[in-house]
Amino acid sequence: MKIGVIGIGFVGLPLAAAFAKMGNTVYCLDTDAKKIENLKQGILPIDEAGLEELVKKGMEHKLLHFTTDYDETLSNVEIVFVAVGTPPGQDGSADLRFVESVAYEIGSRMQKPLIIADKSTVPVGTADNVRAIIQAELDKRGENIEFHVVSNPEFMAEGRAVSDMMEPSRVVVGTDNIEVAEKLHQLYKPFMMSGDRFIHVGVHEAELIKYASNTILAERISYINTMSAICEMIGGDVKQIAKGMGSDPRIGNKFLYASCGYGGSCFPKDVKALIKFAEKIGVPEPYRNLLKSIEDVNDYQKTIISSKVVARFGADLTGQKFALWGLAFKAETNDMRESAAITIVEELLKHGATIVAYDPLAVEEAKNVYLANREGISYEKMDKYSLLDGCEALIIATETEEYRSPDLERMKKLLINPVIFDGRNLFDIPFIKKAGFEYYAIGRGDKL
Repeated sequence: MKIGVIGIGFVGLPLAAAFAKMGNTVYCLDTDAKKIENLKQGILPIDEAGLEELVKKGMEHKLLHFTTDYDETLSNVEIVFVAVGTPPGQDGSADLRFVESVAYEIGSRMQKPLIIADKSTVPVGTADNVRAIIQAELDKRGENIEFHVVSNPEFMAEGRAVSDMMEPSRVVVGTDNIEVAEKLHQLYKPFMMSGDRFIHVGVHEAELIKYASNTILAERISYINTMSAICEMIGGDVKQIAKGMGSDPRIGNKFLYASCGYGGSCFPKDVKALIKFAEKIGVPEPYRNLLKSIEDVNDYQKTIISSKVVARFGADLTGQKFALWGLAFKAETNDMRESAAITIVEELLKHGATIVAYDPLAVEEAKNVYLANREGISYEKMDKYSLLDGCEALIIATETEEYRSPDLERMKKLLINPVIFDGRNLFDIPFIKKAGFEYYAIGRGDKL
């Protein structure tokens, strides 16, 4: 098939590359001319496992085309996926201006029948709004061109977007048109050869499925973090609690890992957006409070590690330097959106500390975007050990694999104090204490 993808970022680029892998011709459109020019040169805007090779192959086989031209894209495709950002607005609701802008462009330029698929995470009713905008633009032009707007939410986790696209857990399509649903079914079938996981629902149900999925995963994280707070009060180990809970097949162990809080592009904004949507449509307060508590717990959880540092080293950290491993919100990505590391850094800087940070992928994001121009923080790009020299303690904020089996003897020699604050519960307590470290983690009975 001939596919268009509008918005070439964390969702759009893996989506486009995967479709090309299956032999489809894909036009990748973005209004960022520099991004498109870089992509033509093989320079990717994001770090995702396996993505660079997939993009390279798609370009070699002349199946991936990068452009800023709407007319070129719309004249060559039969299905258009809208994968632009839907960031939270000032009130927390989803900002749909980018989605709406795409709808205006499509309506004012389309010359032949199209299927427009909302891939962006959007509130219920967005497909109706997109349809109305396109129809209004066609009416202005006096054109009568058939088109369909469907909801096709993405379920790609950052760090494994390619594998999630190549072997999807499910493909959800929301439309009331059987023929359109079957066309999309055929497009996705090559990704589901081991078992058909195509789910055809109504448009509104598809839009809500995405929010409901992300919110319940965020809820599990906030719930186990609440259990971690109880464990700290009673001297228990939240890992054992999670193990006992997760062994129940009705519960399972997914997303039952206590931590310094979730972040990223999806969970924070989607929880906020669902809260605002529930308010807008008049959902009773007790239900909204359940959603709000997910966000409140997570916001508080991001402050736990810095509070432990202050409890151990004092409120005045002037003249004291701390090492930080991890800047991204999770492993295997350079994405720092809503990362717990940002809160940890900012809280410690308020107390006068200085910080030297390492992350295998996210240093440039920190320096240039999320912690730009912050005095008191410096970065080590190549060696996670050298930055430990002269530091009071080590703080771990991301579960990156290379942090999991460190050279503890080398670390002890470099740190002023053999102290680790672990926001990801990476180590076994007996092992790390036998190595001579003070170890402060999340819900491991180490309340300070």
